Amino acid sequence: MMSRQIFRPLPAVLLLFACASWALGQDVIDGQVRDLLSRMTLEEKVGQMTQVTVDVVSLGADGRQEPHQLDMAKLDTALLRYHVGSIINVGPQAYSLDHWQEVITAIQNVAMRKTRLKIPVLYGIDAVHGVNYTHGATLFPQAINMAATFNTDLVREEGSITASEMRASGIPWNFYPVLDLGRQPLWPRLWETYGEDVHLSAAMGKAYVQGHQGTDVSAPGKGGVCLKHYVGYSFPMSGKDRTAAWISERMMREYFLPAFEEAVKAGAPSVMVNSGEVDGIPGHANYHLLTEILKGEMQFKGFVVSDWADIIRLHARDRVAVSPKDAVRMAVMAGIDMSMVPLDYSFSPLLLECVKDGSVPVSRIDDAVSRILRVKLQLGLFKDPYPDVRLKSGFASAQHTAVNLKAAEESIHSPRQE
Repeated sequence: MMSRQIFRPLPAVLLLFACASWALGQDVIDGQVRDLLSRMTLEEKVGQMTQVTVDVVSLGADGRQEPHQLDMAKLDTALLRYHVGSIINVGPQAYSLDHWQEVITAIQNVAMRKTRLKIPVLYGIDAVHGVNYTHGATLFPQAINMAATFNTDLVREEGSITASEMRASGIPWNFYPVLDLGRQPLWPRLWETYGEDVHLSAAMGKAYVQGHQGTDVSAPGKGGVCLKHYVGYSFPMSGKDRTAAWISERMMREYFLPAFEEAVKAGAPSVMVNSGEVDGIPGHANYHLLTEILKGEMQFKGFVVSDWADIIRLHARDRVAVSPKDAVRMAVMAGIDMSMVPLDYSFSPLLLECVKDGSVPVSRIDDAVSRILRVKLQLGLFKDPYPDVRLKSGFASAQHTAVNLKAAEESIHSPRQE
C-alpha cells in the first residue's frame, strides 16, 4: 500500500513571519533599485538595456580568435562608453572551467572597479541540457527525453546540477527552460520542448525552475532562468524556424500560455521572446502578449529580453517598422526590456533618440531598467559577481553523473509507464 503524504500548514505565526520576511527582502531590494535609478544618467539606463555577445569584447577582427582571449580595450568600450548591462554566449568552442572563471572575473573587474556606479554585468548562456559550453560538464538528455521520463524529480535535479555547474563557471543566468509546446512535428527544434502535452510541459518547466533557483536564487550553486520562447514560437504553419503561426486567443490561453504562467509563478526572473509572429504580429512587437498578458495578467515582475537580433528584424525582415529607430521604439513600447543586439551598439543611440524625441517616455525606460536591476540584486551579483571557486570540486561529480545516467535510462523506459 502506498504511503500518503499529509500536508500540514504552517502555524499562523510562522506563516506571518515568513511572509513578513519575504516582504522585507523585497522592500530592501526595491529601495536599492530606486536609489540606483535616481543616480543613473539616461545613457547608463539605456546601457543596462543593451546586451552584446562576448565576440564584441574579444580579440580578433570578428572577436573569434582562437584560443579565445578578451580584448580589454573593447571591454572598456562596452562597459565604460556604452554602459552595457549584459554579455552572453561563447566563442567558436566551449571554454574550460578555468577559462570561464578568468573571463567572468575580468569582465566583473571592469564593472566593479572602473564604472561609476559599480553595477555588475549579467552574463548569460544557453545551458539547455546541462552546461554544454563548459568542457567536461554533465550533459543531460534533451528536453523531449526528459519529458519521456515523466519524472519531475529528475528534472528538478537536472536544474539544480546545471545551476551548480554554471555557477562554478561563473555564469549566473541560463537561457532555459524551453516551454514552447511541441505540437508542430515539422518544426526542426521539436526536441528542445517537453512535448505536446500542456500539463506535462508545465509540470516539467516548473520543476526545472525550482531545481535551478531553489528557495534562494542568490545561494551558492543556484542561478536564474530565462523562459523561452514566449510565446507560440513552436507552432509555425510552415514548420520552418522563426516563421509565422496562426493561434487564436482561446488556443493561446488553453495550450501555449499555461507552461509559462506556471514557471512565472515558480519565480522565473526573465523571459525571452518568440522570434516569429502570431496572427500577423511579430513577437517583439506584440503589446498584448508581452505587456497586457505577461506583465499584466501574470504579474510578471522580471524582465523581457529579445532573441538574437530580433528587434532590428522588425524593420529588416518583418517590415512593420519604417526604420531601425522605429523598430527600437516599437519593441520597447511593446514590452521588451533588454535588447540582445548582439553584435554592435546600434540599439543604444537609437533608443536615446527615441527618448529625446518623446516617442519612448522616460517612465518606460525606468520600468525596464528597474526590472533588470532587481534581477541582478536578487541573483546576489551586487554582493559578489565573481565565480564561486568552491563549486569547482563538485563540477561533473560522480553524483551528477549518476543522476544523468538515471535520466537517460528512464527516458528510454520510464517506470512510470508500467
